[in-house]
Amino acid sequence: MNDFPRRIAILGSTGSIGRQTLDVVRCYPEHFRVIGLAARNNVALLAQQAREFGAQVIATTADDPAIQEMAAELLPGALHGVEGLIAVATHPEVDMVVVGTSGLVGIHPTLEAVRAGKTIALANKETLVMAGHLLTAEARRHNVAIYPVDSEHSAIWQCLRGERLSEVRRLILTASGGPFRDYPLERLAAVTAEQALAHPTWNMGPKVTIDSATLMNKGLEIIEAHWLFDIPYHKIEAVIHHESIVHSMVEFVDGSIKMQASLPNMHLPIQDALSYPWRLDSGGTGLIQELCWPEVGTLHFAAVDERRFPCFALAKEAGMRGGTYPSVLVSADEEAVTLFLAGRIGLVQIGELIDRVMQRHNSIAAPDLEDILGACAWARAVCNELATVVSH
Repeated sequence: MNDFPRRIAILGSTGSIGRQTLDVVRCYPEHFRVIGLAARNNVALLAQQAREFGAQVIATTADDPAIQEMAAELLPGALHGVEGLIAVATHPEVDMVVVGTSGLVGIHPTLEAVRAGKTIALANKETLVMAGHLLTAEARRHNVAIYPVDSEHSAIWQCLRGERLSEVRRLILTASGGPFRDYPLERLAAVTAEQALAHPTWNMGPKVTIDSATLMNKGLEIIEAHWLFDIPYHKIEAVIHHESIVHSMVEFVDGSIKMQASLPNMHLPIQDALSYPWRLDSGGTGLIQELCWPEVGTLHFAAVDERRFPCFALAKEAGMRGGTYPSVLVSADEEAVTLFLAGRIGLVQIGELIDRVMQRHNSIAAPDLEDILGACAWARAVCNELATVVSH
């Protein structure tokens, strides 16, 4: 293991992925060294992280004047905005960039990190969903590796090691199904935000939790898998798996299926991405609990019901259509989820609203970054314009 310690930068260090990445660093200080940190609004925690890990370059994207003032006090010398994120991601001493931000803000710094030759550990869905064609082309051009951090894509990545893509019959992503997988369909219209935020397996932020309840997250993951593994859409499927023990599977042309299984825990895929191609011994770290199969007992799998989860079908459709449809999908979903959490629309109306926005869209076949950002702004505006109609 002569390529350790690896020098890392973390975009979104105060979020769930960022904090869990730093947990891994704490457990393996001889393997990883933090060079750069970036976050949005939680500048107090960012300052604490910067002190603990001795980060050389720090950035915040806070746009609230009060938070900016606090950042100036707590983080003297910190950089700001997207340019600050790019500076962190492209710092000459950084080997690997963990992209744990959510939303559009992660796209530009990730592309610049690739152009700077940095290895990418990617947890930001939007970057691949909206700009997968741009990111993968740049990665090939600069001979840069992109390692997945999501548990499902990490599972597929692990199952594909040592295999030939030509011998893959299909990728099978697993989904918990969220809190409403067994709800009577007629009751979904009355679901509250509080109920939707009560995920049965994972502890995530509000947006990701709602996307799990609608299965939008799994549709987005199918698009991500397409770009990460260069597999056509007709070979990528999803199944409901209640226990969230099997994180995804790969079926090969001879009928063999490989799966990756572990107790639900994001530390494992993060650690795998940080240490690849090595596996670090997690015994004694307390981060990863050993899986005891007799205690698991029974595993359950079920087909995805697209009547219950129309957002899943919309995401697959957007991925197969390509162009700016995925960008419109993501932005309309962000607006619709915000409206739902504010009590302005119901859960089932999230999909209805996204569908209406997509129907209005005239796609650009091979969008550049400016086209993508323009499609996102258009989708947000149209989504809000249609919200009143859908809510009635």
